[in-house]
Amino acid sequence: MIDKTARETRAIRDARMLFAEALTDLGLMEPFFNRTAADIDRLIEAAVTGYVDSMLAQGAIKERTGTAHDDPIPF
Repeated sequence: MIDKTARETRAIRDARMLFAEALTDLGLMEPFFNRTAADIDRLIEAAVTGYVDSMLAQGAIKERTGTAHDDPIPF
């Protein structure tokens, strides 16, 4: 993200707790324990940006659900 809005900044800050919980559950908190908030925010931002970019790219592609309604009309 470039030039984050106040909401985006708040959302990243709010995500720190869930990020810390996930690290703790996975036994990975130790390497992150002494990192700065800016470092943690950078990791969260990278994950969110990658997720959003992927969802936008996927949204541009028609997804088949496997139902007959996805098939082109045969006439």
